Amino acid sequence: MGRERLSAKLNHLREEKEKALVSYLLAGYPEKETSLLAFRKVLEGGTDILEIGFPFSDPVADGPTLQEAHDVALRKGTKSRDVFEISSKLREEFKDVPFLLMTYYNPMFKIGLERFCKLSKYSGIDGFIVPDLPAEESKELKVYTEKNDLALVMLASPTSNERRLNLICRTTDCMTYFISITGTTGTRDSLPIESLRKNVERYRKSCEKPVVVGFGISKGEQASQIAEFSDGVVVGSALVRLLKEGSLEKLLEKVVELKSSLKFCKNSDK
Repeated sequence: MGRERLSAKLNHLREEKEKALVSYLLAGYPEKETSLLAFRKVLEGGTDILEIGFPFSDPVADGPTLQEAHDVALRKGTKSRDVFEISSKLREEFKDVPFLLMTYYNPMFKIGLERFCKLSKYSGIDGFIVPDLPAEESKELKVYTEKNDLALVMLASPTSNERRLNLICRTTDCMTYFISITGTTGTRDSLPIESLRKNVERYRKSCEKPVVVGFGISKGEQASQIAEFSDGVVVGSALVRLLKEGSLEKLLEKVVELKSSLKFCKNSDK
C-alpha cells in the first residue's frame, strides 16, 4: 500500500482528533529476536507509525544512545536481510500501521536504489526517512520510490529558510519530519517549546502537508506540548534506552504514556 497506508493513517488520526506517535527502534538491537519482540511491544502500546532503524556504521545524525545501538546491532551480525525479515513478520501481524525505514543513504546506494526499494516494498515497508539525503539530491531515489509507491519523508530543521521549506514540501511525501533542535538525536530534559512553535508555524505557511516533530522528546508532557501545534511526535532514543535496560514492559508503559498524551490536543481541528 505504501504511501496510501501512510496517508490513510494521518487522515484517520485527524478525524479522531488525535496526533501521531511515531516510534523508533533499531532492527537487530540488542539482537534480532529481542528487537522483534520490542517492535511488537511498541505497536501493541499504540504506536501509530513505526520507524524501523537500519543499522549503519556511521550514523552521523544520531546521538550516543543510538550510535551505541547501531554498533551493537552490527557487532551482533545484523544484515539487511534481517531488517527486511523483521519488517515482513511485523507486517503479517499489523496490517494497517505504516512502516517507515530510517536508513542512511550509503546502505541504499550499496545495495542499489532500485533493488533496495523493491526489497522494502516486498517486506511491507511503506517509505523511507533518509537523514543524510537533502531534498536537492533526492531526484534519483524518488524515481524508484514513486515507481514502488513508497513515501520519501524529508526532514526540515530550525535553520531551514522559506525557500528550503518550499523545496522540502514539494519533495516530501505525505508528511514532513521537523527536527526540534540542531544537533543529534537524544533525550532532553527540556525543549525550546516556544521557538519550536514558531518554527512549525513558519513551516505551515510554506506547506499544508502534516508535520511531525522529533529529536529530544522523551516524556508525555513534552509530547502533549508539541502536539498542540504539530501533527505528531517522533520518539526514539528514550525507547532505545529503555530497551537497553532490558525491560519490555517499561517500553510498553512508555509508549502507552506517550500515546495517551496525544489524544484530544488543543489544536485537534488542524
